[in-house]
Amino acid sequence: MSATPPPLRGPVFGSYAPDEVGWLLTDLSGVALEAPTEEREEAVQSGGAHYAESLPHEYQPDAEYLELYRSTLAASAGRLAQAVGTVAELVLAERGRDVVLVSLARAGTPVGILLRRWAARRHGLDLPHYAVSIVRGRGIDRLALDHLAEHHDPSRVVFVDGWTGKGAIARELTAALARHEAATGIRFDPELAVLADPGRCATLFGTREDWLIASACLNSTVSGLVSRTVLKDRLVAPGHYHGAKFYAELAGSDVSNGFLDAVGAEFGGVLATAPPTDRVPDFAGWAAVDRIVSDYGIGDPNLVKPGVGETTRVLLRRVPWKVLVRAGAPAGDLAHVRLLAQRRGVPVEEVDGLAYTCVGLIHPRFTRGATGADGLAAAR
Repeated sequence: MSATPPPLRGPVFGSYAPDEVGWLLTDLSGVALEAPTEEREEAVQSGGAHYAESLPHEYQPDAEYLELYRSTLAASAGRLAQAVGTVAELVLAERGRDVVLVSLARAGTPVGILLRRWAARRHGLDLPHYAVSIVRGRGIDRLALDHLAEHHDPSRVVFVDGWTGKGAIARELTAALARHEAATGIRFDPELAVLADPGRCATLFGTREDWLIASACLNSTVSGLVSRTVLKDRLVAPGHYHGAKFYAELAGSDVSNGFLDAVGAEFGGVLATAPPTDRVPDFAGWAAVDRIVSDYGIGDPNLVKPGVGETTRVLLRRVPWKVLVRAGAPAGDLAHVRLLAQRRGVPVEEVDGLAYTCVGLIHPRFTRGATGADGLAAAR
């Protein structure tokens, strides 16, 4: 008998088919975890709470934003399929055809499903796929690692995420797995597979360009109706995985499987998946963030979220201060960012030579008494 709980699967938890992903999570759907964005930001920045102890209210896009998402997906599905094929072939060539895909919930989950679909369509493989929680500052869910070690060879596990920003999650994963190995003697490979690696901190990636992955435009409605993961002691007892909510009530707005189908429909047009020539991680993204911290007097690199995906998260879930945009960056990758920034009254500043297509800056030293974009901002 297994010592760890079985994974949650759709349709009981999440809107993905049961064979597409097993969620190594605790179902907290009945718990009220959402808090106003400003309240959460103040608690996090004051040290009163960790960001993983609550959830933001789910952003519900209007017709204009949804149309922007659809047009973005239609324009980028082929590019996404190419990136999926590239990283999938790298994983199979270097880690073997019997790998176990383990996505970092939740942004990694649709990517893991796309990798699984590629392996099935191109190679006839039926790869196991799980989603697990990792929390900055607290590491990966160790009970989930125990479950993986019970049921699979840890050396076959490949961790998957959507993209890299400055490399914080890559470093968190490496450190957490090292601690787990020291405690248990069980080794998991920390090498992370991602669609896009603009932070230059991965070796398994589809591209190092910072362009929009359409699933970043939305929250749970493009991620199987599952929330971001939650880690709060009174809710997640020993012997339970980190938690998450299933927003079954949002089924009418769900585009999760439509996103997967749109990208998968382009697989046939991916003719060559030659590996990238330069795959050495140099964490150049982290150095770029350090420069921004210094130039803008922010003081905390955690308030700098580089890349299109991370900037979108800032605009959807945090209290943004401003958005930096690389001068001359492709307009299509920024249309939704500009729309969200306009709606929240966030200034967009064009910067020559920015290392990323865009960077989201969270309001430094935020309190609910802050007034406008400059209220209680760090001194310049």
